[in-house]
Amino acid sequence: MTHTPRTAGKPNCDDVLQRLTATIAARRGADPATSYVATLFAKGEDAMIKKIGEEATEAVMAAKDGDKLRLTAEMADLWFHCLVVLVKNGLGPADVCAELARREGLSGLEERAARM
Repeated sequence: MTHTPRTAGKPNCDDVLQRLTATIAARRGADPATSYVATLFAKGEDAMIKKIGEEATEAVMAAKDGDKLRLTAEMADLWFHCLVVLVKNGLGPADVCAELARREGLSGLEERAARM
């Protein structure tokens, strides 16, 4: 059975990402016994990157199954873990948005060739 995510009353995505990034930054040094984010930071970058891989795989499986609700949830997990790695590296959503804006209007093939 395929589910459709709720569409009414959607929050401002920029606001959510900024708040979540601030929360991740604030919790990075918290007690790992009381904070999942602190647990990830305590385990180190390899564990953080592994979580991105796991969540990406789960998102792919949800997309392949056509389950929109599960896909939305798995993408939220993936974005969260990507934000953790961004914060670990002193970056945030604005840095990713700046890169996307830089690429906007470019052919994907041209952009890729420019990076090679």
